[in-house]
Amino acid sequence: MNKPQAPIPLAAGTQRSVVVEKCQLCGADDLKSVLFLGFLPPVNTMAPIGTRPAEQPAYPAEILFCSQCQLVQLGLIVDPAILFPPHYAYTSGTTRILRGNFAQLYQEVMQLYPLAKTDLVVDVGCNDGTLLSNFQNGHRVCGVEPTNASKLALARGIPVVNAFFGRGSAEQVLSSHGKAGLLTATNVFAHIENVHEIVDCILELLGPDGIFVSESHYLLSLVETLQYDTIYHEHLRYYSVTSLKNLLDAHGLEVIHARPIPTHGGSVRVYACRKGKRPVSRSVGAMLEREHKELGFDRLVEFKNRVAASKLALMSLLKEIKDRQGRVYGVGAPSRASTLVNHVGLDSNIIDCVLEIKGSYKIGKYMPGTLIPVLEEEKLFTDQPECALLFSWHIADELIPKLKDRGYRGKFIVPLPAPKIVA
Repeated sequence: MNKPQAPIPLAAGTQRSVVVEKCQLCGADDLKSVLFLGFLPPVNTMAPIGTRPAEQPAYPAEILFCSQCQLVQLGLIVDPAILFPPHYAYTSGTTRILRGNFAQLYQEVMQLYPLAKTDLVVDVGCNDGTLLSNFQNGHRVCGVEPTNASKLALARGIPVVNAFFGRGSAEQVLSSHGKAGLLTATNVFAHIENVHEIVDCILELLGPDGIFVSESHYLLSLVETLQYDTIYHEHLRYYSVTSLKNLLDAHGLEVIHARPIPTHGGSVRVYACRKGKRPVSRSVGAMLEREHKELGFDRLVEFKNRVAASKLALMSLLKEIKDRQGRVYGVGAPSRASTLVNHVGLDSNIIDCVLEIKGSYKIGKYMPGTLIPVLEEEKLFTDQPECALLFSWHIADELIPKLKDRGYRGKFIVPLPAPKIVA
């Protein structure tokens, strides 16, 4: 597999975007367009309520398919300094599902590939240290995190290199802590540009018997449940086990275990190590076989058509509600909500407001690219609308009973995969 050339380095402080002309994994230039969602603003760019509309950046969101290595990828790489500024406010520890997932990951690692007490665990994109906190009392730990969330990890007593992951930060970890017995990259391995350089850095950090674990949105889940709202510029690649295997094989790494996990509406957890170091689980072959049957280009064309049908169906459903002058409040403002709002074309004439839990940094701001205000969730119960549109629809089964128990008496709109109203 040929490795694509890295973009020419720019002067410090220069912002850039790179159009993807060749596959990010194999370098093939025969990329097929799958879906174009329009021009989307960065999902965490939110103006304060009351701000007059002004010029705002928006970037094309096109999905491409490489028939050579099976990678589905974004057609434009936006400068990470734009997408992940120091004040980037996402914290994984505030999400119960993620806390549980990381605790389960720790248990699974210790069951399948037990670590010695002297082993170092490195987490790339460690955020607030939630994952590493599970390993902290029994092992040496170190995180790499470019945003201010690193301060929260440091407050937990977790050493952190405050930088984007790359050669420089990898060398800092090596010089201070040595080689890693386990290196994790959860919900970040698909975000980082120059993925071949990143895998080379991972290899430099891993000890001879070290294990690399990645968690990423799973392409098969995305297609099956029509999660086009997870497509935004932070996510450069949409992995299958097939495409991950092709990437890691090119660097002398071997996928030894893989399984789907429920986080983010459907992700995949993949274990890898140097070739020949450990036996390959039957789970790998089973997932590769299923993907071979269910993830061809024809399936992606079908996905594109379903996206269009779903968009029209949601607008039709909302039109019926607005025709009878019903009010619709959005519930939750995850990053994925920005894609749905902007692609469908929702505005403050259709969605009166979006509600977030008390304490969210998004309260008091507008949804990206719109004048839809984000307000405190209490408004759902004190000023009840006819319908609540669930932007975190992938956990609707968990959200709906909770909101009912707290006193909401209206109906719920579940926008994807097929828009529907739930009483």
